Amino acid sequence: MSRRVVRVDVGLVLATLCVALVGLVMVYTATRGVLLAQGLSPKYFVKRQAVFLVLGLIAMVGVALIDYRRLESVGMLIYGLTVFALLAVLAPGIGSSAQGASRWFSLGGSLQIQPSEFAVLGLIVGVATFCSRRNEGLTWRDVFRVLVLAGIPIVLVLVQPDFGTAIIMTIVLLVMLAVAGLPGRILVILVIGAVAAVLLALVAGVLHKYQITRLTTFLHQNSTDPSQQRYIYNLQQAKDAIGSGGLWGKGIGHGVETNLGYVPEQQTDFIFTAIGEQLGFVGATLVLGLLALVAWRFLRTAQLARDSFGRLLCAGIFTFFAYSVFQNAGMTMGIMPITGIPLPFVSYGGSAALCFFAAVGIVLSVYARRGG
Repeated sequence: MSRRVVRVDVGLVLATLCVALVGLVMVYTATRGVLLAQGLSPKYFVKRQAVFLVLGLIAMVGVALIDYRRLESVGMLIYGLTVFALLAVLAPGIGSSAQGASRWFSLGGSLQIQPSEFAVLGLIVGVATFCSRRNEGLTWRDVFRVLVLAGIPIVLVLVQPDFGTAIIMTIVLLVMLAVAGLPGRILVILVIGAVAAVLLALVAGVLHKYQITRLTTFLHQNSTDPSQQRYIYNLQQAKDAIGSGGLWGKGIGHGVETNLGYVPEQQTDFIFTAIGEQLGFVGATLVLGLLALVAWRFLRTAQLARDSFGRLLCAGIFTFFAYSVFQNAGMTMGIMPITGIPLPFVSYGGSAALCFFAAVGIVLSVYARRGG
């Protein structure tokens, strides 16, 4: 028992908890004003987020106590359940739709589960299982098989449509293949193919016009095109909120943009604007520093892993986490496309919280067993 305690990555656990607590505060301040204006309890969202946090911690501890090597024996089962959930959410009468997207299972009331969040973890486990069993390296035949393996959930996520998560899954796949030892020339071909596939999806009408407009607005922030004005307005409000924070911020609960609800979806997609306005450049940098510490511990554990399966798991989780942070923070500053990617441990949402806490649990398991 004492040996297990010594093998806990204390830095990763503390950094994760600190970021999650910051998230609770930001969710409260980002929703309090709007809820009060509607005559509702100002603690509605923060109470729910606190429940998600507790459930996430339970999931993290539970997963960390399991030997990660057991995941390899059920890796394809986890992958199969992931594909099944993605198919089920698209079925009429089973999945729940909102704003033209079918991404959720409704569990009654306002409680929803988004399987695409867990699909990233399912993909990571599936690809890690497949690649770790190829001790002599990946052949062209293996590459074709893993592309089909990964392509099925990616396409299903894209059909929902959830373009942002599909991009993350594609990037995760490429990084894991690189870690698995895929030759550089093949990796370059795959990257070119991925870019071509994205362009084809845009041209072939896989995405709706409003989705394309949303994704490309950051490239045309001064456009006068009426179809882009809504997204330009949202982006401008986000940038104004961050910029108004200055160096030290306006203080917790004192941001005008945040208190008056000027920033759309601030408790979810645009939660970083609440951090920027209330904590300023210094506070936002500290929060990003904590997130960077979490990412670094993921990467360090990948280096310390005792086998290729553990290394691939941690590399995939690192990529998933790091890109999510960069994408979410970047889109609020106008340097990345506007997508529905949450800020890990900070954005409001049960599916994302459970998913990222479970991911930390996997990394903790790999870290605890790094030396045998």
